[in-house]
Amino acid sequence: MRARRLLWLPALALFLCVPFLPGLPLFWVNLLDTIGIASIVALGLVVLTGVAGMTSFGQASFMGFGAYASALLTQAGFSPWLGLPAAIIASLAAALVIGAAAVRLSGHYLALATIAWSVSLFYLFGNLDLTGRYDGINGLPALDLFGIGLGDSRRFFVLVWICVALAMLGTRNLLDSRVGRSVRALRGGAVAASSFGVHTTWARMLAFLYAAMLAGLAGWLYANFQRAVNPTPFGLNASIEYLLMAVIGGAAHIPGALLGAAVVTILNDRLQSLLPLLLGAQGSFETIVFGALLVLMLQIAPEGLWPRLVRLRPARRVIGHAPELPRRAMPQRGDAVLDVRDLRKNFGGLVAVNDVSFRLSAGEIVGLIGPNGAGKSTTFNLLTGIDHASAGHVAFRGARLRATAPAIARAGIARSFQHVRLVAAMPVIENVAIGAHLRGRAGAVAALLRLDRAEEARLFAEAARQLARVGLAEHADRPAASLALGQQRIVEIARALCLDPVLLLLDEPAAGLRHAEKQALAALFGWW
Repeated sequence: MRARRLLWLPALALFLCVPFLPGLPLFWVNLLDTIGIASIVALGLVVLTGVAGMTSFGQASFMGFGAYASALLTQAGFSPWLGLPAAIIASLAAALVIGAAAVRLSGHYLALATIAWSVSLFYLFGNLDLTGRYDGINGLPALDLFGIGLGDSRRFFVLVWICVALAMLGTRNLLDSRVGRSVRALRGGAVAASSFGVHTTWARMLAFLYAAMLAGLAGWLYANFQRAVNPTPFGLNASIEYLLMAVIGGAAHIPGALLGAAVVTILNDRLQSLLPLLLGAQGSFETIVFGALLVLMLQIAPEGLWPRLVRLRPARRVIGHAPELPRRAMPQRGDAVLDVRDLRKNFGGLVAVNDVSFRLSAGEIVGLIGPNGAGKSTTFNLLTGIDHASAGHVAFRGARLRATAPAIARAGIARSFQHVRLVAAMPVIENVAIGAHLRGRAGAVAALLRLDRAEEARLFAEAARQLARVGLAEHADRPAASLALGQQRIVEIARALCLDPVLLLLDEPAAGLRHAEKQALAALFGWW
């Protein structure tokens, strides 16, 4: 397995020799440089849009921040290499300011907000004396590495594609990590992830910042490739084109960014040359063709070209031996665990939960019984921080329960849901591992640098142990959506057990199950 993963190294080395092939026109080298820079921006959109589900029409703006920061620093007499950290810092700073408001939006509101800032920043770049207005900044010196000038497109090709390789590797590392799972859970599983300690707002911000960082890197490359910067490449049209690259290539797949950038860039270049000849007139006809192609793509291959070209098989995760995760101290049998007093929830004039009170001690099983619509699930939502109570008091192990879902999960309360909430495309074992999110500590930097492997091994060993405990070990690598409903409910229970909970809340665990599935579920409860 490790040998197969290292195959990309000789493949990259061979690819870096391409621009030096005898007879290769400089035009194609320049086009490959452009594809590489565009693919880095599209890669950020894979994380932001394809994985996290946040549609952005403003990534070219962050690329502009990176390009202008680099150009201004170089113009001031500093080394162009210092422009790289400056570009990334500028893009991240802009993303922090914009993202503070944007990540709280969703759906079309987020898309509209990204359009607004894309248009605003385009005019900002074009009207500031500092940025050279619409003429921009010209005459930047060429990059130099140990006396080797990188002003030539063939040499610059090597730098661009090393950056592409590192960006793809870093993105893979990020998504295959504890924090990466929290980002991947945003599409279809945000409520459940929040119930197991994931700060969904921070996960959205992480995706936003990472995409901006990659755009800033691309901006630095662009400024040093063109050796000039002006607002035109960082406007709304460019942002739409980058989003088109991600969608056409396969917005949820890392190689899709590269494929989409290649397809869109080459088509754009060819259509600009061919359409005027075919139609006998000048105009931006390629824009019309791109629009038609996008509609066609969404009809034929809504998941992009990459899944169509490559038969994707779920990777089998090898779970080796790893030390067990620390266990939390459990209360003694009979100790007070949960004390609910006069819990109430109003939705406008509707009273969904009407002054509910009960107590639960360690070792006890308490059931909430009532007809559909009685407020059972709403009560569970109040106890786990998904909804906030209008009135009442909840104490957990003698202390007042905090109202946020991550804090409640950290206290030791886990749950399943009335309607199954799993990340459909994610393998079963990764869904279960989300339950152990709070039992890990590694952050985004450790994930990017692959320094979290020991912790990841422990998290997945725990997930595998809980899957074996509920009898689903053989389904670990299957997508969650491929399981029967009864099995999915048991996966939710395994995920809850991964939290090492003091209190386990099961919301109608047998709802919708067939007789045999209910028997299997009853047998599972009997094992405890």
